[in-house]
Amino acid sequence: MRIGIIREGKVPPDARVPLTPKQCAYIMDKYPVEIWIQPSESRCFLDEEYEAEGVILTERMEDCDVLMGVKEVPIGNLINDKTYFFFSHTIKKQVYNRKLLQALVAKNIRMIDYEALKKGGRRVIAFGRWAGIVGAHNALWTYGQRTKKLELPRMAAFKNFDEVKGFYDKNLELPNIKIVLTGTGRVGQGSAEVLDAMGIRKVKPYEFLTENFEEPVYTQLFCKNYAGRIDESEFNKNEFYTNPELYKSIFEPYTQVADIMINGIYWDNSAPQFFTKEDMKKSDFKIKVIADVTCDIAPVASIPSTLYATTIAKPVFGYNSETEAAEEPYQSNTIDMMTVDNLPNELPRDASNHFGEQFINSVLEELMDKENSNVMRNARITRNGDLTPKFEYLRDYLNK
Repeated sequence: MRIGIIREGKVPPDARVPLTPKQCAYIMDKYPVEIWIQPSESRCFLDEEYEAEGVILTERMEDCDVLMGVKEVPIGNLINDKTYFFFSHTIKKQVYNRKLLQALVAKNIRMIDYEALKKGGRRVIAFGRWAGIVGAHNALWTYGQRTKKLELPRMAAFKNFDEVKGFYDKNLELPNIKIVLTGTGRVGQGSAEVLDAMGIRKVKPYEFLTENFEEPVYTQLFCKNYAGRIDESEFNKNEFYTNPELYKSIFEPYTQVADIMINGIYWDNSAPQFFTKEDMKKSDFKIKVIADVTCDIAPVASIPSTLYATTIAKPVFGYNSETEAAEEPYQSNTIDMMTVDNLPNELPRDASNHFGEQFINSVLEELMDKENSNVMRNARITRNGDLTPKFEYLRDYLNK
């Protein structure tokens, strides 16, 4: 088998890679696999680092059996009749990628979305931890930019996460703030990891809502803390996951006491939003910084003020709740929105190394046995010029 690592074509280009040079060397040593890679000036690992490990540097991706990238591949770069791995951002019917899905079908591509690779119903590969790590850091950075009460460099200024934690230990002085963190999966745990490393005290949700503190604190919410049944009956976690339309938001009390919100949930399109645009107009809506790591784009989104994804170069916009429009950030009349959708790209070497480890540990054997692998079969969105049965629910989205 010949695996090709493609050059990231989305603009701005991503610095992350699916496999590091040393991981490529390990795979080629242990399996009957060749790995080729397209030249790129934007990767966090140099072309020469791959060549030093025996990876072939070439533009000839059409000679590879499997092509691997990170972000969406521009339609003009897709090669017909190939097997691709990347994050397609189509499985939630994202409007901005409908044409991409149509092209995958038209070009007879076997599309395997990392997000759909699962065992026992759980994802086996993701950048979520690193999105949460960078997202939480950026939330505090945004607050510092807004209030001038906190000096914090961007994570991209550091070599790795160990260096970031060293900065926290020696240099960090935090104001008395309250942070509400939603989500307990990879993203939520990554964010909590940063808040803990900053020395921010974690408190229970009821303490967060009812007590005053003389130090910075955060609380981490489970779904039962922000969603309740419409008919007021008892919360049921499994039901919430399978029938979220039966639930309403009960998040409002947190909007009245928190300074910062970090959103790290996986959100279903049928689930209730945390709050509405009308809620954000209320005089008691206290939150002034929202770091939306989830970053689903409004109007189909858990945060209605996530109007668009920002970039690492310009990570924040101001949301004017009265006009419901984007403005320059850090103004008295704005809620500052940090909505970068490729957050791990601020620590690309750490994030790539962790991602590649997951691929080797949980996906590689499945790929080698792809014809008999249920994991691979269930992650294929398109095959033979059509949607696969598991993703038939995308038919209306595809045909629009």
